[in-house]
Amino acid sequence: MYDRDIRKDEEMKSLLIEKAIEKLPNSYAPYSHYNVAAAALFDSGEIYTGVNVESASFGMTICAERNAIFHAIAEGERRLLAVAIVGGIDRERSEYCVPCGACRQVMRDFGDKDTMIVLSARTPDDYLENTLDELLPRSFGPEKI
Repeated sequence: MYDRDIRKDEEMKSLLIEKAIEKLPNSYAPYSHYNVAAAALFDSGEIYTGVNVESASFGMTICAERNAIFHAIAEGERRLLAVAIVGGIDRERSEYCVPCGACRQVMRDFGDKDTMIVLSARTPDDYLENTLDELLPRSFGPEKI
């Protein structure tokens, strides 16, 4: 069980970024050339990774963040604590890679307003961190149903 404060756990943030960077070469983006990888930490302490996978039928494409989260859900996880995201054009990590709206909503479905989103750019030490509430203010989550 992961019981530390992710906002203060620099070691875990670094590990999440490293896990995402490690998976970036597996991204499949032949159309947009925008490759993305993500690593998601759940309250069990397990980290799940995912990459974006594009399809010629763009609606069939899946983002890295949802890929990682859905993998975790398939393994029985339910409470998302943090996600690290890396990416860029042709795997060139030159900018912060932010999650799309659909991914933000899925993060909200399994996380809460304090879920940490770590956006890494050029190096593992070059990152921004936001709470999900900062990226998706006044969100609609499972507790509203």
